[in-house]
Amino acid sequence: MKIMLGALWLCLSTGVLAEKMKWERAQFNYKMFCQGCHSPDGTGANSVPRMKDNIGYFLEIPAGREYLVRVPGSATSALNDRDLAEVLNWIISEFSGDSADENYERYTAGEIARLRVHPLNELEHYRTELLVQIATAKSKE
Repeated sequence: MKIMLGALWLCLSTGVLAEKMKWERAQFNYKMFCQGCHSPDGTGANSVPRMKDNIGYFLEIPAGREYLVRVPGSATSALNDRDLAEVLNWIISEFSGDSADENYERYTAGEIARLRVHPLNELEHYRTELLVQIATAKSKE
């Protein structure tokens, strides 16, 4: 019985430790690859859009979810698919405020791989269209 409890504890603690390490890696990658433009707290710098308290709204429509992967900073990032998925999930968890449900569908490496091969070029116009679609979807709720 003690061996079984010990094995169970080891499995649980290993999972918790792995999740903590993944979160720390995502935070580090945000600092290295994202915060220069998006700022340490996600408020954005100069013409870079604010993520803080807003980014979760993009998850409300499929095109918005795809947008977060297809923007040049994500799609052309040096991060591999797994690391980019972790960073996006970390950003949403840290910066979305009330704009995202805490049970939002997490990005996966497979989803990132599928979407990032189609980076967006016309960001400003595309983003404006998305914001209209998001506002329309929210008004129907």
